[in-house]
Amino acid sequence: MNLKNKIDNNFFKVITAASRELGYDSYIVGGYVRDMLLQRQSNDIDVVTVGSGIELAKKTAELLPGKKHVKYYGRFGTAMINVDGHEIEFVGARKESYTADSRKPTCENGTLEDDQNRRDFTINAMAISLNDSDFGELVDPFNGVQDLHDKVIRTPLDPDVTYSDDPLRMMRAIRFATQLHFRIEDESFEAIRRNAHRIKIISMERVTEEMNKILMSSVPSIGFKLLDKSGLLPLIFPQMAALKGVEIQDGKGHKDNFYHTLEVLDNVANSGGDLWLRWAAVLHDIAKPLTKRFEKEAGWTFHGHEVKGARMVHKIFANFKLPLNEKMKYVEKLVYLHLRPIVLAQDIVTDSAVRRLLFDAGDDIDDLMTLCDADITSKNEEKKARFHKNFQIVRQKLKEIEAKDHLRNWQPPVDGKVIMETFGIPESREVGVIKNAIREAILDGVIGNNFAEAYQFMKEKGSELGLKIVKEVTEPVEVKSNGPVPVKNQ
Repeated sequence: MNLKNKIDNNFFKVITAASRELGYDSYIVGGYVRDMLLQRQSNDIDVVTVGSGIELAKKTAELLPGKKHVKYYGRFGTAMINVDGHEIEFVGARKESYTADSRKPTCENGTLEDDQNRRDFTINAMAISLNDSDFGELVDPFNGVQDLHDKVIRTPLDPDVTYSDDPLRMMRAIRFATQLHFRIEDESFEAIRRNAHRIKIISMERVTEEMNKILMSSVPSIGFKLLDKSGLLPLIFPQMAALKGVEIQDGKGHKDNFYHTLEVLDNVANSGGDLWLRWAAVLHDIAKPLTKRFEKEAGWTFHGHEVKGARMVHKIFANFKLPLNEKMKYVEKLVYLHLRPIVLAQDIVTDSAVRRLLFDAGDDIDDLMTLCDADITSKNEEKKARFHKNFQIVRQKLKEIEAKDHLRNWQPPVDGKVIMETFGIPESREVGVIKNAIREAILDGVIGNNFAEAYQFMKEKGSELGLKIVKEVTEPVEVKSNGPVPVKNQ
């Protein structure tokens, strides 16, 4: 098969010219070839040369129009050039050998055949010649084209050796199966089962990188089912594996929370949720195994799983080496709040309850509602339709209250500084009590969300606590370019 019409970019011809000057044989390999045949967009190009990848990159940069910057990675014998939005990485053909306790191989110079033999899967072991004699010719020693047609993930050589040498390839097999909707060949999948324990030698950062790619696929449940079936899931994510299973007592059972979680995750993915909303979907019921109780009248309960689940987020993020910053706090918040809209959808929706939800969720209210919509996975279609209908009522109420009260990321109009100045007191318990009372009064609709009503309420509450007014404070002003303007009611 000749693909020269697919590689008519000028920079490929420049690489051919550079290879000719150096006397090297060079090839496009790996994912770019695979994606080209699948008609998928790809901007990352790997070029293997039977020679020095760094020297080929230097020569290519010399021959390309304009001054191209080359990034060198001498330790790995690689170099990279950015051309027309493409990242082209150059490396010399290698032969690899592994030790049992590391996925980092010992490398030596090799041939194209050696380089293809060391590839993870047949669909990633194809190469396209950049040489004058057979420019554009596909080199496919393991029938990768046929495996693309059959939608199969298969290793070029013995799968037990392939996965034992570099156990990250087990995660990659599942990731590719998820992204491409391919199946893993039976022999290869059984090898993953046999070698699952080897995942312990892989750094958690690399595992997480593959996990995030599975999460960001169109149907992420495919990957998690394969992780579970392969035996990898309990090793890398025991808290999620613990969700699996149904217990029956006195004829009463509960849903399988593992498969429920996967339904929620797919629903969030279908709605276009980003990585962190998908993590919230994965973790929203993560504490159910720890809070499961059987009550004779009620059956199985999971009281407080949202609170305990939110507390588990930090440890899980730390274990996966995920960022312990605002991304983690966002996931914690959604896990903690995920039952609130569901409760509102079951009862009469009061303005007070909606105000509290807006106050607690802030700018994440829309994502929270998306998660809660996704959480409706009942097989009872009438029940599901009723919940979705009630959710629309909650959403409408949220819009009305937000338009009226502006409670998203809201702070009460009277702060601690005003309280201390009015009563002539330092920071103290009384200040906290008054601030909390003002917030609750506004959320309950007892007083309006404005300085005048909040200030009057503050004075009354201070009097109840035995505090005396030493100074009347006026509404704060906000200095703008055209002079001081009174702060508008929030």
